[in-house]
Amino acid sequence: MTQHRKGLVLDFGGVLTTPLLPAALAFERRAGLAEGTLLTGLYLDPEAIRLTEELERGSLTQAQWNEAAAERLGIPPDNLMGRIFADLRPEPAMIAAAAAARRAGIKVGILSNSVGLAPWNLYDGYDVETRYDAVVLSGVHGTRKPEPEIFRILLAQLGLTAGECVFVDDTEQYLPPAAELGFATVHATDPAKTVAALEVLLDRSLTGQDLNEDPDRVTP
Repeated sequence: MTQHRKGLVLDFGGVLTTPLLPAALAFERRAGLAEGTLLTGLYLDPEAIRLTEELERGSLTQAQWNEAAAERLGIPPDNLMGRIFADLRPEPAMIAAAAAARRAGIKVGILSNSVGLAPWNLYDGYDVETRYDAVVLSGVHGTRKPEPEIFRILLAQLGLTAGECVFVDDTEQYLPPAAELGFATVHATDPAKTVAALEVLLDRSLTGQDLNEDPDRVTP
């Protein structure tokens, strides 16, 4: 028998937006960097990982991260985060599915490891405060995924338990800690597959669209 769940928790970047990796690769080409420079220089290096985690906790500003990352890459720091992810766009299928879930009575929250809000705001133009029932950004709360505390903060805002919710993230390593708390989990690798998995877990169609909800209207 399908369990009827009351909540849907969504990561933001890579779930409600287009994938992060193609955007990063496009930046490398624009900046004249060898393919893989960002991955090796920023996301595999222990010191760079520490800096990014500090950014996500809000103990480092985006401008400070830009300076440190630019020094490692040998490029200008001005709005570096925004330049790296300039090609991100809204993911219409997921935005429409979230809207359909809310119309069906499902509470929908965003749980995002944030990257600061200035000089570049990842969430700008997505109307997150009006389109979702709760928005928890790691930098605001000083805790980040996959730490249990940030999940608990989101659940408190939704007024639900983990067992009543589905959690969706494109970062696979965040799913087991969520599952340990009781969430059903979905690894977001393809929008159509993600929506199909959610329809099974939430036991309802998520492909219908309200005339007042136009996911293509949103621009980052």
